Amino acid sequence: MATEGPAIEENTKGFNRKRQEAVADLENYEELRTRARAIKEDAIDRLPELVNELRESVEDNGGTLYIADDAEDANRYIRDLAADKDADSVVKSKSMTTEELEVNDALEADGVDVVETDLGEWVVQLADESPSHLIAPAIHRSRESIAELFQEVFDPEDPPKTASELTMFAREKLGARIRDADIGMTGANFITADSGTMALVTSEGNARKCAVTPDTHVAVAGVEKIIPSTDDLSPFLELLARSGTGQDLTAYVSMLTPPVDSPSIDFDDDETPLSELDSDREFHLVLVDNGRMAMREDDQLRETLYCIRCGQCSNSCANFQHIGGHGFGGETYSGGIGTGWEAGIEGLDTAAEFNDFCTGCSRCVNGCPTKIDIPWINTVVRDRINRGEEPDGVDHLVEGLTPDEEPGGLDLGKRLFGNFETLAKLGSATAPVSNWLADAAPARWALERVAGVDARRDLPEFQRETLVEWFENRVATVSDPTREVVLYPDVYTNHVQVERGKAAVRVLEALGVSVRIPSVRSSGRAPLSQGMIATAEDHAHDVYGSLAEHLDAGRDVVVIEPSDIAMFENEYERFLSEKSAERLRDNSYEIMEYVYGLLENGADAGALRGGSGEEVAYHAHCQQRTLGLEAHTVAVLEDLDYDVITSDVECCGMAGSFGYKDTYYELSMDVGDDLAEQFSTPEARDRTVVASGTSCLEQLDALLSRPTTHPVELVAP
Repeated sequence: MATEGPAIEENTKGFNRKRQEAVADLENYEELRTRARAIKEDAIDRLPELVNELRESVEDNGGTLYIADDAEDANRYIRDLAADKDADSVVKSKSMTTEELEVNDALEADGVDVVETDLGEWVVQLADESPSHLIAPAIHRSRESIAELFQEVFDPEDPPKTASELTMFAREKLGARIRDADIGMTGANFITADSGTMALVTSEGNARKCAVTPDTHVAVAGVEKIIPSTDDLSPFLELLARSGTGQDLTAYVSMLTPPVDSPSIDFDDDETPLSELDSDREFHLVLVDNGRMAMREDDQLRETLYCIRCGQCSNSCANFQHIGGHGFGGETYSGGIGTGWEAGIEGLDTAAEFNDFCTGCSRCVNGCPTKIDIPWINTVVRDRINRGEEPDGVDHLVEGLTPDEEPGGLDLGKRLFGNFETLAKLGSATAPVSNWLADAAPARWALERVAGVDARRDLPEFQRETLVEWFENRVATVSDPTREVVLYPDVYTNHVQVERGKAAVRVLEALGVSVRIPSVRSSGRAPLSQGMIATAEDHAHDVYGSLAEHLDAGRDVVVIEPSDIAMFENEYERFLSEKSAERLRDNSYEIMEYVYGLLENGADAGALRGGSGEEVAYHAHCQQRTLGLEAHTVAVLEDLDYDVITSDVECCGMAGSFGYKDTYYELSMDVGDDLAEQFSTPEARDRTVVASGTSCLEQLDALLSRPTTHPVELVAP
């Protein structure tokens, strides 16, 4: 899998680190996110009403509002306006909506010279590239490559090389173009319905120049940019820069209520008093639908319209960090939220080109300023791609879900991984023969050719005796239990990592807990990861049906695999009744979280295996971090006298089935190199490697030359 080079990784990781620092210093961060979410929910709910209110505000201010049905309609209006003004040149500030519409191409076809004035946009325009990031269009380019580009295009006598020289060179070139332009075009980060005020948030100040220097200002924005009032701007301005680049506030926040009373400025006229200059200005606001109203009616994709285009989901995504927006993106939009936008605007075919890069790790969710469940949107789109839903236009967005089994685009590889539970049952029933056959050269060749399972990956080894069977044949060792729990037998623990399950039983019993392990269906994480929503929902109902009697009896549910506890905590609320989802969520615990709670409530730590100073290098699972569970494992290990260092690498790269697929194997390993490098430093290379997730353990086994273990196995007596 090709990457965009070190620049994209360095820059996105830098943005992500700065964001984490910036929000850590914001005491009311979650409060602001909650408020921002509520404002967007209200605005999208009342969108037709707000459009009418905005029209009145713009017209009362002396401007013109035009609602464009689609890209062709918007471009026709803008082209007609340019022709009416006999415009030869247009200067633009950064706008992803105009990228979506391909406004530049439409105007240039009429002989109008269009110049991007945002430095990053200008760079990609000169290079004839598309933006590779929602807020940093040229993030994939290094300073050296930009210097080479300027040299190639302009051949300056004194070529700029340093960052400041490149910036000054661009400023001089673009300043002249702005002064001479006939029309200035901007986007809009937010537009308030009550006054027609636009908020433009930029790092360079070019947007306000484009808005006020030419006689005519055209603003182009999606209808979702409308919010009710200027009072609602505050949380967004607090969150936007912090979420995108880690700045407390962007350098330039321009609040415009055009047409402005100030006159157009003629930079060549140094004699006429300002009071006598012509103040006859025009303002046109082009609001774009282009599929958005259909998205608004879609219960599953509606959340996409809450996006404020901060780029946080890209910055926090390990896959995006390594391949950038040209790989992890569609016609216009990239990153995690890009799937929703591309599905709604361009259609499923475009979204399908990059949808699988989202592995559902959920790291983006906690950082989204409007709390969009981005992994769910990607899953919904994947489900629709699988079933081949692609009617004319965007009507596919409002169709209901149909069973996974209907004819569609679900390939054999996704069926294989999505039905891993069935495969695991068969594998255990026929082990060890099944393991020998699967690992034989002909089978590996067939798996790669037919199902896309990379031959370089070690396959799971199924155990003949499952955890459930082992437990049924043993005698409990707790005579006077303090409490009783159900240990959830996830597929891997039950069929592959059986020793991990046995260790969990020993740990719980050593702490005075009576354990039960019923035969329960898999959580549905595997089919959900492949976009098989109907199958995942069936699993959820079966799991709850099996566990309900234990919940009724007051038993806690203890889960070993972090991705399964994440299913119970998050996704099940979409599949079960509110009451059922809440009961399971509130009574389910990750294994080390539960051990931590037991120790905090007086359980005897001496009953567990102490570390006696043993040095450990620990890596937490992505969803474990998202759920805030990493600290429990570290606390337990330290309490038991282990010397623990933790990885600050956010992702190991395996992401479950993702790393098994030949299409993504090299990307998976490339992402994992960061973790391998950290665990190979002098401080970590001799330590016992511990990880909480199945996929993390498998990836670390592939990356390192020393064995790995789950923390519950480490502390088991």
